[in-house]
Formats: sequence, C-alpha cells, structure tokens
Amino acid sequence: MGNISRLTGWLILIVAILPASSSSAFLPQIPTFAAFTPGKGAAFPLSPNVRVLVDAHNGLIGSPTAFDFAETFRQDLISVTAYTHIPPVQVAPHAEGTKSNPVIFITINPKLNFTLFNGKTTNEGYQIDIVQHTVTISATAPIGAWWGTRTLVQQAAVANDSKQITFPSGRIVDSPGWEVRGFMLDAGRHWFDTSFLSELCTYASFFKINELHLHASDNLWNPAFLYGDGNEGWKNLYAAFRFRPPGGSALSSLVPRKNESWTQTDFLALQTNCARRGVTIVPEIDTPGHSLVINQWKPQLMENGQPDHLNLSFPETIPTIRSIWDEFLPWFQSSEVSIGADEYDASLANDYISFVNGMSDYIQAKSGKSIRIWGTNEPSRMLSVSKNITIQHWNFPGDDIPVRLMESGYEVINSEQTFLYLDGKTSEGGQFPQELSQDLIWNGAPGGKGWAPNIFSASDPSNNTNVANPKLRGSIMALWNDWGNNATTKLEIYYQLSRSLAVFAEKTWAGSEVRETGLTRDQFDAVYPILNAAAPGQNLNRVVAPTQGNIIYSFPAPHLPSTTSVSSVGPPYTLTFSVTPSSHSPDEGVLFAGLDSTLHVSNLTFEATGQLYSLGYTLPQHKYTTIAIHATREYTYAIIDGNTEDRRYWTTLMDIWGDFMALGNMSFAAPAQKIGANGFMGDIKDVVLRLGD
Repeated sequence: MGNISRLTGWLILIVAILPASSSSAFLPQIPTFAAFTPGKGAAFPLSPNVRVLVDAHNGLIGSPTAFDFAETFRQDLISVTAYTHIPPVQVAPHAEGTKSNPVIFITINPKLNFTLFNGKTTNEGYQIDIVQHTVTISATAPIGAWWGTRTLVQQAAVANDSKQITFPSGRIVDSPGWEVRGFMLDAGRHWFDTSFLSELCTYASFFKINELHLHASDNLWNPAFLYGDGNEGWKNLYAAFRFRPPGGSALSSLVPRKNESWTQTDFLALQTNCARRGVTIVPEIDTPGHSLVINQWKPQLMENGQPDHLNLSFPETIPTIRSIWDEFLPWFQSSEVSIGADEYDASLANDYISFVNGMSDYIQAKSGKSIRIWGTNEPSRMLSVSKNITIQHWNFPGDDIPVRLMESGYEVINSEQTFLYLDGKTSEGGQFPQELSQDLIWNGAPGGKGWAPNIFSASDPSNNTNVANPKLRGSIMALWNDWGNNATTKLEIYYQLSRSLAVFAEKTWAGSEVRETGLTRDQFDAVYPILNAAAPGQNLNRVVAPTQGNIIYSFPAPHLPSTTSVSSVGPPYTLTFSVTPSSHSPDEGVLFAGLDSTLHVSNLTFEATGQLYSLGYTLPQHKYTTIAIHATREYTYAIIDGNTEDRRYWTTLMDIWGDFMALGNMSFAAPAQKIGANGFMGDIKDVVLRLGD
C-alpha cells in the first residue's frame, strides 16, 4: 500500500516549493528522465475514470506481459492518488481518449530504438506521448513500458492533491544510462524471509532499480574460531546456506537452519513477484572462499588450516560444488548467477582460476547462464580468468584495477566499497556509513563532481572511465551483515536501504552531470520524502493512519487476549500501558505481538527477526507498573512508572570480527496486533498507541 496518509497537510506545501526542473512543467522525480519536448496542446488530467488500455497486437506477449505490468500500474495509480477505483485494464487495437473517458495506452513497438550511454541498444527505454485526453507509453519490450509507468506514477505522487493531477502535453523520451542498476543484500549472515525481500523489490522498482543480488551463503568471520591452534570452534561458528533442498535430497545436511531457508516454492514465488515489478533476482552461492557452511557439512573438503576455504585439489570438492549447482540451477530464473569467488588463497591462484573457469563452462553448459565473480587479484603467470565472466569490482587494491580489466576485455560491474558499501548497524572503525554518503554521491568524485557507475576512485581520475565505456555494465550497491542476525531487524535493514536506493537509482539511471535534466542535491532532498512515503505495493514504513489526532488506538480495559486490526506500526511511536502479571505465571506469555515484533513478559524481552533482546526488567507482582515504550528508527527505550530520568534502552551486543564487542541500540516496530497473548496471566489496561516519540 502507499504511505501517503502521513503526509496529509504538508504534501501540497512541499510540492509547491520544489524547484522547477528542465523538464518544463514536470516536477522533479527519482530518477530523472532524459528528455521532454513540450507540446502545444492542453495538459492531460488524470481522473478516476481514466482507462488503462494495452496494445492488442503485442500486449500479451512476454513474461511478464505489458498487460501484467499495466494491471500493476493501475493498482499503483489508485494507491498514490487515493482514487477509490480505476476501471480494470483492457486490450485494444488502438486508443483515443475523450474528456469523459481519458486513456493511458501502453503499446509495444519493436521499431523504436533506445540506447544506453555506451550506445548499446536497450529494451528498458520508453517514450511517453501526452495530449489532452490520451497518454501513450511506447516501448520495444514490456520492461520498457513498465519503467514508463513508474515515471507517470511518480509524477502523480508528487503532484497529488487528491483533486486534480495533470501531465503536461508533449513527449518524454527516456532510457537508462547503464544496464545493471542493482543492490546486493547479504542474506548469508542474516536471515530474511521472502515476503520482506519481495517488499524490497517492490520499493526498489519504484526508483527503476532492476536487480537484487542475493548473497545467499556465508559465515561470520572470527579468526579465533576459524584459525586458532587446535581450536575446533569453526564447527559451531554461524554459517548458513539459504536454499533448502527438497526432502530426501543428498544435500539436506548442507542447510543447518531449516527454519532460516527458502523452499523452492517460496523462492520461485519471490522471483515471480520481483519480476512483476521489473526486478531480477541474481543469486549467489559463494565458493571457494566464504565456504564454512560447506565444510561444516563435509569437513574433508576443507583447505588445511582454512575452515572457510575449499581445498580445490581434493578429488571430491569440485564434484560436490557442481552437485549443489545441479540442485539449485533449475530454481533460478535469471540469465546470470554469481559464484562469489572472492578472498581466496592467492598462493593457489592456478587452482582458483581453473575452478572459476570450469564453473563458468559447467553452468553455461547445464543452464545457458553466465556467471559473475567478485573481483579478486589472483597472481598467476600461467592462467587468466575467462573474459566470458563479469567481474564485480569492490576493492582497491584487492582486485585488479577495473579500468585495466576493461581495457583487457572484461566486462565490469562497479561495487566499489568507498562509495557503495553499507554494513548492518555499524562498521569497524566507522569505515562504512549507515546510508550511502550523500557528500560522496553528490560531490565526492574527482574535481568535486558527483558519483556515477564510471567512477571507481574518489581521488585518482586515472582509475575512472568514461560513461560510454562499452565494458562497463553498471553498478550494484551492497549492504553486508558482518555482525549476523542479532545486529539488526529486517526493518532496520530497510531503514538503511530506503534513501540509499533512491539516490543510487538517480545516479545509475540518469548518471551524474551527464544529463542536463539530472537532479540537484536540493531537488533530491525535497522530493525524496514524498516518493518514499508514496511508494506503492508495499508498506515497509509500516504506516498506519491514526483514528483520532495522533492516536492509532486506545483500549482502557481490553479483554485479554485481545486482537486488533493493526498488525504493526513503524517508528516513531509511543506505546503506553499498565500491567500486573499474575503470581501464578509472572514470567510467561506475551504482552504485545505483531507482524514484525513481539514483547514478552519475561524480562520485557522484544523478539524480532527471530532474535531476542531483553531489557532485563522483571515486572513486580501485585501492583500495576506503567510502561511507556518510545521508538524511533535509531532506538527503542522504556520509561517505567513515569521516571523520565531512567530511560532503559533495548540494545544488542555485536562481535566485531573477534576484535571487540560493540553495543548498539535496537529499533522495533510496535507489536500492535495482539494484547495479552500466548498464555499471559494477569491484567493489562490503559493501552494507548500513538504516533511520535
């Protein structure tokens, strides 16, 4: 659902002060479209009786089809405009609207031509022609038409006053600067369910992001556990493999945490849901480094003294890795997969390169898919990585310099950590920010210019390339979860990604100082809150409209257990209640439960994303205790019996690579759906859930 309700009262003000863009009467949006040529006629009014029609000749071809995208577009228009109904999508040979029946017509025209910055043809471009009663979205493929609908939905969102939305007459012509515009999520060290991942796809798609790279196997890195003399702690160090093989599979023991894994049915549904929003899932199974989970399963495959490395010369190793891909390749709908292949033993360069090239050939022969690897400089005088493999650069000087790679004939994706890395909750020594650095993205390139996928270095222009380099495929930003499951909730991960994805989308679609229509930083800052709140098809902000003033609900004396109509409320919020537990079971049961979190009686423990976070407070018996829980996106704390001098924060303790322990605050969505559940005995009264900390 759209999140526009919380903006009522100030939305019109922000739209009014947005600076005019070079796109004439169009308001700034994210990302900026390439060009608009004003027409001479009247503007197109978007009204509730608008009809969305699809070209009958080509509209039902493909998967998803233009018709599929059109139906999602119709639903999204309802979301951002607050119109209660727009007629169902229909097919038609042609379309011409009237004053009483305006039309948005989506047509697929293979004769059109759209190009990337490097001149290569792309099927992601689109053209929008606007006259008084008809808007026509034309593209060479359904995906291009889909991105055209994102332009119109965003314009409707920023112009929305629930009365009159108009699109100025003229023609928009637009296409992305680069083919790869993605984000990577480390799901190997942090569990994410597919419903959350699907919501992330939906949100990212609104900004024309087209890939979600899922890093689906990995382990925590703790040298004492991994490499200590005579230490077998590696056997119990957290490691995960997220694809769950079917029952009876020879790979069953590869997945140590069945409840933290995706079934084939779930993963296929995730890919389908993301594809319906224009986002491709690119799965990664990381080998031959980062392979502790495989060695915990089959220790004989381990490189001596390196429990997280595979011994590539051991006869069983490569057949075992191939068997894993044999099992899961049929699951994957993408044309490319990642085999990881970073941070392996440089002294075994020849073994490494032979493995990478062999896996490329094997996966291509089995499935027709090509592979990507993380950039890793393996110093061999005999062998080289095949140029059929895309290199995902991430680090200087840890991998080959990307400009040299491209000059040598390799295709490269830019994931340079200086600009594009985040880490869940914190990073060692503050190396990475909590969201992409706005200073770096807008003016951190050489000469004070903005970042774009052709920029790999903030200080050395010789390490950067031209936007037109044909070997530069694009860029993927990355969010790692080095500290594991307990460091963050899934919604805290969204908080880190939400703004970052939007600014990244602007720079990977429109470039930086490449197009005159590109956004300024001030324009981005003004329009982003509107678009974040309006983004349709998901509710990652967990917005719930208040029933009166800022009150979500109020229950002076709820009958326990009680169920409300509200599943979860995102911060900032305040949840106030008075409670007295029964002397028969003072530490049992649940005070509040919801979609994203649960508050247990015992030690006032929050549960979120499968982890427990205790406040360490025992509720006294035989008396009421008043508790006020305050939450923002940065913290959650409790005030007990009105003592504002004693704020008690829910925290987590993170092991930073075995070097030191770091304390971090936790942010929880309000558990709003159930009150006094799971065997709670006692009384809860004066429950009030309100917006604002």
